[in-house]
Amino acid sequence: MSDNVPDKRTWFHDGLTPDLGMVHRVDSYLYSGRSAYQAIEVIRTRSFGTCLVLDGKIQSSEADEFVYHEALVQPVMMTHPDPRSVLVAGGGEGATLREVLKHSTVEKVTMVDLDDEVVKVCRQYLPSFSAGAFDDPRTELIVGDARAYMQESTQKYDVIIIDLPDPLEAGPAQLLYTREFYSFVRDRLAPGGAMAVQSESSRWYDLDAFAAIVRTLQDVFTFVSPYQMHMPSFSSLWGFTLASDTLQPMSLSPAEIDVRIASRVPGQLRAYDGTTHVGLFSIAKHIRDAATAAGRVVTDASLLDVY
Repeated sequence: MSDNVPDKRTWFHDGLTPDLGMVHRVDSYLYSGRSAYQAIEVIRTRSFGTCLVLDGKIQSSEADEFVYHEALVQPVMMTHPDPRSVLVAGGGEGATLREVLKHSTVEKVTMVDLDDEVVKVCRQYLPSFSAGAFDDPRTELIVGDARAYMQESTQKYDVIIIDLPDPLEAGPAQLLYTREFYSFVRDRLAPGGAMAVQSESSRWYDLDAFAAIVRTLQDVFTFVSPYQMHMPSFSSLWGFTLASDTLQPMSLSPAEIDVRIASRVPGQLRAYDGTTHVGLFSIAKHIRDAATAAGRVVTDASLLDVY
């Protein structure tokens, strides 16, 4: 395009780090509003289709949300030998819920999300993300604070999946990434249970949050298994962590993972199978070394000075 001709296209700038970002061409803004907790937008981009944007950052895209949600949900669900009761903390799009409900073993899923406006917007503008999961009779949706629920509930779950917003500095989500919170999660797990949590960027140059989540979980659980998946719409590797006092995901062979998928999940998963399972947990040495060196235990007390 000539320097003399104005660019009439609309662009969305997604800041990935303070020094790096992505620019997406936008066809249209489908929704723009604000809940009591955050700014909510739904945009249609040329590169990744329809996207959910919270507080100016892309959270999920139509093109690759299945990669993220299968990576978050399927390893922990397949690692558990018979997951029947599941708790999802966060996950307002409903896609985490969708992935859990693919399992024929599941009898009930409780989803706790603080922002019911995000749920409403996603059900209206991003219905393919939940694919009817909110209407499944096995689903119980609770609008509320996940930390308070963990503290007050006496219910036990085979699997707990934590799909919460980024632990931004001085934000309330930080209290959902502390040793105390993970202790509440551990108390809610049934014997032989396991949990998984989205664990932020695992780019080798941006590992502080990932390393802190892993190190903090190691203070609570016997077995902690970090893993990662490349997310095109995030332009990076993205981290996840599976934790349990009894289960280790790498104890399962690719063949056993494929058998469990075939016996539990009707149809095909798009990103995850036995081969993928092994690859997810095979983190490159320079990232493992950097994460280990950067790791710190996050506690409630360590966050008091930011409130």
